[in-house]
Amino acid sequence: MSVNVLHEMIDRSATLLPDQDAFRFVGEALSYQALAARSSRLAGVLVDQGVQRGDRVGIYMNKSLETPVAIYGILKAGAAYVPLDPGAPIERIATMLSHCGIRHLITAKDKKPQVYELLQRRDQIDCVVGMSNVGRADVRTFDWDALDTAPIVDSVKVIPEDIAYIMYTSGSTGTPKGITHTHASGLSYARAITDLYGIRPSDRLGNHSPLHFDISLFDYLGGPLRGATTVIIPEPYTKLAASLSELIQNERISVWFSAPNALTQLLLNGVLTHRDLSALRWVIFGGEPFPPKYLHALMELWPHARFSNSYGPAEVNMCTYYHLDAPISEDTEAIPIGDTWKISEAIILDQDDNPTQPGEAGELLIRSPTRMRGYWRQPELNAKCFYHRKVTADIEDIFYRTGDIVAMDTAHGMSFLGRKDRQIKIRGFRIELDEIEAVLADHPVVEEAGSFTIREGTEISAAVTFNKSGSATTDQLLRHCQDRLPTYAIPATIYLIECFPRTTSQKIDRRALAERFEPKKSGFIEAT
Repeated sequence: MSVNVLHEMIDRSATLLPDQDAFRFVGEALSYQALAARSSRLAGVLVDQGVQRGDRVGIYMNKSLETPVAIYGILKAGAAYVPLDPGAPIERIATMLSHCGIRHLITAKDKKPQVYELLQRRDQIDCVVGMSNVGRADVRTFDWDALDTAPIVDSVKVIPEDIAYIMYTSGSTGTPKGITHTHASGLSYARAITDLYGIRPSDRLGNHSPLHFDISLFDYLGGPLRGATTVIIPEPYTKLAASLSELIQNERISVWFSAPNALTQLLLNGVLTHRDLSALRWVIFGGEPFPPKYLHALMELWPHARFSNSYGPAEVNMCTYYHLDAPISEDTEAIPIGDTWKISEAIILDQDDNPTQPGEAGELLIRSPTRMRGYWRQPELNAKCFYHRKVTADIEDIFYRTGDIVAMDTAHGMSFLGRKDRQIKIRGFRIELDEIEAVLADHPVVEEAGSFTIREGTEISAAVTFNKSGSATTDQLLRHCQDRLPTYAIPATIYLIECFPRTTSQKIDRRALAERFEPKKSGFIEAT
């Protein structure tokens, strides 16, 4: 059975591996046969409630076995799924519903208070699946149990170019952007990444990332494509490293993909020496740089596993990789992002859009079948983010401008140097804030570091957290920077904090840091 659109993946796996666990959650399992049938029933309910091809349907729920049912039920109904952060402020969710024109919402009973409040702010919702009562007579509701008796229906006809999902990200401006992907781009991603890592039916994937974070696509799309089992990790486990490592052990997870922070917490607090994690064969990380000192220690603990750095913004669904086939040393400066996938092309351009020479820094642009269609209803932003290269008078290549600054190294592929929008200019000097973070993170007692600017971008500051091996004073940290950074790049102030504010994808929220320590806004007195 050929696969041309995303939901055909689970139907094929249901035919070939009907009793195989497709997804697992807190000891319960959903087979491919059950997932195919249940998602078809949900599709029938959605179509009966007015969902049409091209509509957007919101998924607003905590992790559960109903999550993949929601994804594939929406796709079978011919619509696009929109994952909504279940922990986001109601006002933000309401903004996304309005911006995306969502009239049908899939949720669960434990979100009842939030859904009640949401419906008070957004009166255009027609139907809610997952609850029997939402406090409004004009909103039709269906409990999850109603799916047990709903008929199994055929999928609505869609083609690869149709929209499959829209993933919102805050972006550098703080304004939500809807990244719009098609069945073609999602399927190209699933094929490319599962080919790269050799995913097979015997694999068990650890789904650490929430649905609204693009790394989760590896589990929710890649697993079903290859008939593998995806273990959905409950949100509380992501906060408790010791419990998480026990779950990885008990579920015999063989492929792991997460942001580096999750792996760092496992290393520091996951009592890994007491766990049998011999089933792990691939450890994949991405989303932000991995401090080499922690990666070195983790590779020493797990010599049986292969490690790989996977890079790519959500707009292109990942696009490069760098396999670490030998343990790195503690003094490694940074992990390369490596080479592009075989199906992708990368070019590096300077600020005038001229190609750079090997070793020169420039912005990375990507051409790939995994690329998004564009940002939802933002034509001006789309005009800025795409670069057009003439091939002939009638044909042109379209690249996505990543905003990431890289340089090509013939030995290791590309190296990530920082963000284009994280490059600042103070007193005539160009400074990469990511470089400051890397230097601070290299201090023996520093667990994480974040750098930012205050006073309208005229002053560099940084904040750090400490690991369990000790602490340091701000003077000691400043001397550490003075030994490694040019004078103009040394932070004016280094704050010692207990923990970092984080975005929904668990990256350091540097915008929140800047707001917290802006003198005019907080009047904060430096910690000592």
